[in-house]
Amino acid sequence: MDTLQLQQLLDKEYSGLPASELYEDWENVYAHRATSLPDSFRIDLRDFCMPTPSRVLTSNYGARWGRMHKGLDIKVYIGDTIRAAFSGKVRIVRYEGRGYGKYIVIRHDNGLETIYGHLSKQLVRENQDVRAGDVIGLGGNTGRSTGSHLHFETRLCGVALNPALLFDFYNQDVVGDFYVFHKRTYEREGRNATRLRGVRNNGSYSPEMVGSTRARAAASQKATKRYGDTPVAKYHKVQKGETLYSISRKRGVSVKKLCDMNHLGMNTRLKAGQIVRYI
Repeated sequence: MDTLQLQQLLDKEYSGLPASELYEDWENVYAHRATSLPDSFRIDLRDFCMPTPSRVLTSNYGARWGRMHKGLDIKVYIGDTIRAAFSGKVRIVRYEGRGYGKYIVIRHDNGLETIYGHLSKQLVRENQDVRAGDVIGLGGNTGRSTGSHLHFETRLCGVALNPALLFDFYNQDVVGDFYVFHKRTYEREGRNATRLRGVRNNGSYSPEMVGSTRARAAASQKATKRYGDTPVAKYHKVQKGETLYSISRKRGVSVKKLCDMNHLGMNTRLKAGQIVRYI
């Protein structure tokens, strides 16, 4: 197959991906440039890899030091491996001394773009195709940074989304198979996600993330009352050997509720990797 035929095949394959619905051009100049957001958009989170195995968040998404911090800071050390969160193509590999330092921007097949900042080394090149889990760089302390960490952003059409809407770093997982973006509510949902999966001012995780089953259940009920009649949906990724009964005990909900929310029978055998909603 010659080069022209290969490019035509790739163009045809890309045209069927969600990203092609959102982005008209391939721009290698701007790390992020906001364009028109869809009213709603379903983002497929199933083919994912956590960018780092670190569970420690050092700074939330949101207002910080008089300006917006549009990502999460995750504690990593210089030289730690950083991986692509989803499959896609590398759009930018650059250095910004007063900001991201050495950073990488990847446009993903599911429509998201992710940014990885303050790296000590970039291990990919622009226009390179990557798969979820591919090593793309090493943790560092470059640019506007006060200590080694990964600055991680998730963006849709150039607009920053709170990564806590999609990723649960403490549990090293995504929040579900899909995240449905709604333009009218994503900012409020992002604030709720920080309360559920972010860090307190003292650097500790919220009760929803650690502690006893009773503490997790109490935190969930409190969040439901505080943020409206409809609770924030949360999901559990089934591990090998887990059952509805073991998940029930772990998450502090009844087996009947798990069955009702997931349309399962009381004796359903779960498969490893299956996603089960529990709130």
